[in-house]
Amino acid sequence: MYSIVSTAIVFGIQSVFVQVEADVCDGMPAFEMVGALSPEVREARERVKAAFRNSGISLAPKKITVNLYPADIRKTGTGFDLPIALAVLSAYGRISKDCFKEIIFAGEVSLNGEIRPTAGILPIVLAAREAGGRTVCVPRENVKEARVVKGMAVLPADNLNQVIAMVEEFHRMPEKYQAESGINAKRQVKEHAKEWDFAKIHGQKVLKRACQVAAAGRHHMLMVGAPGAGKTMAAQATAAILPALSEEEALELAKIYSVSGRFEQREQEFWERPFRNPHHTITVAGLAGGGGTPKPGELSLAHKGVLFLDELTEFKREVLETLRQPLEEKAIRLVRSTGVYRYPADVMLIGAMNPCGCGYYPDRNKCTCSPAVISRHQNKLSKPLLERMDLTVEVKRLPLADMVSTEPKETSETIKKRVQEVQEIQKERFKGSGIVSNSGIPVPYMEEFCPMEGEAKKLLQEYFERLEMSARGYYRTIRVARTIADMEHSSRICRAHIMESLMYRGMDRKAWEMV
Repeated sequence: MYSIVSTAIVFGIQSVFVQVEADVCDGMPAFEMVGALSPEVREARERVKAAFRNSGISLAPKKITVNLYPADIRKTGTGFDLPIALAVLSAYGRISKDCFKEIIFAGEVSLNGEIRPTAGILPIVLAAREAGGRTVCVPRENVKEARVVKGMAVLPADNLNQVIAMVEEFHRMPEKYQAESGINAKRQVKEHAKEWDFAKIHGQKVLKRACQVAAAGRHHMLMVGAPGAGKTMAAQATAAILPALSEEEALELAKIYSVSGRFEQREQEFWERPFRNPHHTITVAGLAGGGGTPKPGELSLAHKGVLFLDELTEFKREVLETLRQPLEEKAIRLVRSTGVYRYPADVMLIGAMNPCGCGYYPDRNKCTCSPAVISRHQNKLSKPLLERMDLTVEVKRLPLADMVSTEPKETSETIKKRVQEVQEIQKERFKGSGIVSNSGIPVPYMEEFCPMEGEAKKLLQEYFERLEMSARGYYRTIRVARTIADMEHSSRICRAHIMESLMYRGMDRKAWEMV
């Protein structure tokens, strides 16, 4: 007999439907599996056979052939176990074929017949809904993940015998299993976000201003300064003033974490933008993604949020150079023999570094580094990477008077409201264009979205020659100026806006030329 069961495979963060075909016939007893299978998928044969035996399911010895279609796509992961087991049982006539017509199955089967969780459930359920499906059967541990998707009935799988009884009941009484209402995660403030408050940062007015500009336009920022000056806390506070994710953004981010097997990390922070702070010992694969079966890296896990690289000059150069293309394209492409995997990587990059090995340059009363040591330290960052930083801020050590000052300071809650207002201005401006923020304005749209007064154009042209700016630096200066103008509710970019943007653009040159 022949049977077919539907499932899906995750490719990048998208899903491709796979049909599990099973054929049982008389002949030499065997269990053959075909269809471009990875080792873990081939091992499903042994897991399924043991699960049948330990679940009390006795099958006559026959020739079993299982094919996973389409055969030209390499199948990876353990989520095929459950559909393979059900397809075989149906081919034996133990379950009616009609029970599987409207259900997508996924799950790993243990040797005792229990159904274990698997990664990538959310993209599978979303793909099923887009294809017109209405029901999925997933491991119980993945149920919360599946129920994020509105309009899908979710059948929780505990073990093989329970799944068999459940799908037969569903076939008889589908109305018993109601479709889910969708995302039910509460919008709540993170506990640690209360600690990341700008009111707790003393002094540093220029730094605070730069952080607000960066957050309002989602610009990349580099902080250069002495140890203990407040760089890390400023980065954390910047992440805390970013507006909550939209439903579309939250679902896309949840798909990335689902594929990584980390969905539980997003459950409590479903609407919050991620803040990723990887250690400087991270590898290229850890940052960009990769592995035998490619998985998203920190760049993708920080999608729509902040990627904070502390002690930037301590990262390996090849790791930092990996950032260059994704920062422009807002995505990472991993080319493998099995295909091209694309992961979103629309991050707001914040870097922090000391100006020299000891951290106190240019204060020669404290800095003991030679010019050669300072130059070698700063040259760990390439010019192309520095050009991708929209704002560079020199963070100076605080005088004691600022540290002990009791003067009232603006809270992050107040600043966040201002940032939200600026982002609403951008949303209205870019409606229907596909552009999300000022940092992503394409060059052909500069004239339309970034009109400048005559004095502003003249100033920018003057500094273009003086600073020997590249085309990339030129347009990034305009984008930052557009954000500054939005913060002042100005429709046109004025001379003062260009001047402030150039100040952020020139600080990296100042720090590097002091050697």
